[in-house]
Amino acid sequence: MSIPITLTINGTRREIALDDPRVTLLDLLRERLDLTGTKKACDRGQCGACTVIVDGRRINACLALAVSHDGSDVLTIEGLSKDGQLHPVQEAFIAHDGFQCGFCTPGQIMSAVGLIREAQAGNDPERVREAMSGNICRCGAYAGITEAVLDAQTRMAGAFKEAAE
Repeated sequence: MSIPITLTINGTRREIALDDPRVTLLDLLRERLDLTGTKKACDRGQCGACTVIVDGRRINACLALAVSHDGSDVLTIEGLSKDGQLHPVQEAFIAHDGFQCGFCTPGQIMSAVGLIREAQAGNDPERVREAMSGNICRCGAYAGITEAVLDAQTRMAGAFKEAAE
């Protein structure tokens, strides 16, 4: 017996039939929908490689049952760029060398987008590091990641200010 769910993924409404109610959001994204930018690493919610934004909040997709998010809005790394233009956080990661091997980068970027939207970063590198602590980088690119988050936050705040004027 299949379980029908509806998700809006990267702006596109998707009706999906789940054959197993235990399928995680991560496995659904990667295996059924071919959105492989979201990485599968620890599969225990400890590394953050699978970070996506669901209904405006950062979550570990490996810990989320897909069925429990029926009706949700899901944003993955594939949904950040628009019309070939990188998201400001993606641009900042490149500018500040916020990645090395690149495996954790999608989760890091999604976590950074979420934390900026949540207004948790402030202008304090320590607050950024604390808010990003659920995302592990085995290469040690933390300094570049912190700089990228602060830079992207400043750029995004400037864009919001210009749009309001």
